[in-house]
Amino acid sequence: MSFLKKLFGGSADADNSNEPKVLDQEDYKGFVVKALEMRAGSEFQLCGTIEKEIDGEMKVHQFIRADRLSSAEMAASAALGKGRQIVDEQGTSVFSV
Repeated sequence: MSFLKKLFGGSADADNSNEPKVLDQEDYKGFVVKALEMRAGSEFQLCGTIEKEIDGEMKVHQFIRADRLSSAEMAASAALGKGRQIVDEQGTSVFSV
């Protein structure tokens, strides 16, 4: 089985979590903005989350944009900027359904 995992991109040692890699994060106006790794071929797509604890419950909003960047560092910087923009424009209403 480990041979097949290695052949198709997995590894025998990898955990099976589907959690994306956090490239960078920052606290912003009481929210936590995280830049997540989302590969699109050889590029990185702009992806992140905005988190905040409200009334004892952790609320999370994920955003994905069409922007594709050539490096993880550029994608992280752009995602943090987009997260700050969303917080500025929507505040806690970003968690409303």
